[in-house]
Amino acid sequence: MKRNTGQEDSIPDIKIFNSENFHDLCHYLAVRDPDFKTILNTHGYPPMWTRENTFETLVHIILEQQVSLASALAALNKLKEKTTQITPESVLMLNDDEMRACYISRQKTVYIRGLAQSITDKHLSLEELPAMTNDDARKSLVKLKGIGNWTVDVYLMFTLQRVDIFPIGDLAAVNALKRLKKLQPSVTKEEILEITEQWRPFRSIASIMLWHYYLSQPAKKNISF
Repeated sequence: MKRNTGQEDSIPDIKIFNSENFHDLCHYLAVRDPDFKTILNTHGYPPMWTRENTFETLVHIILEQQVSLASALAALNKLKEKTTQITPESVLMLNDDEMRACYISRQKTVYIRGLAQSITDKHLSLEELPAMTNDDARKSLVKLKGIGNWTVDVYLMFTLQRVDIFPIGDLAAVNALKRLKKLQPSVTKEEILEITEQWRPFRSIASIMLWHYYLSQPAKKNISF
């Protein structure tokens, strides 16, 4: 991808980010939004966070719901110790006490078992999701109990590496946007989404840059992605 140098340049037709185009997409946004240029000049390029398309990845994202990354990773590692390999079959063999010993709440146990059962029953195929549109992949996933839009947003961004997702349910991304744009605390969800429209069709890259900015600020350690 050739780097663009001005607002008049055409928008690249890119659907997935990867190691070859990631920095150029960051640069593309920086040319069009001075605040992103400031992020790059001050903090450098963000890491290109990605995850494999596996059952374990979706379990990890479920564990990250409404808790710190450190807590979620601790639970995932305990589950990995218990099962050796986190698969639908190995998880379905664990009883409630064994799941609880892995720091997994009763509610998330229900979610993870539901996901595992859906895959073993062939109601959900992770192998088919990459070929789906964002909307179709979302429809397939949100049918499952405990998988909402935030979980799907993270999966689409970091596993399928889709370029145009903004996770409106992620507090870190939203708070970083508020700080970056010096928005009032009373700003509405609709107003925030309107701001993100200027970053189409690369809102995922904008979100990653916002997380990078958030993590680079003093005393900010926890982030959801």
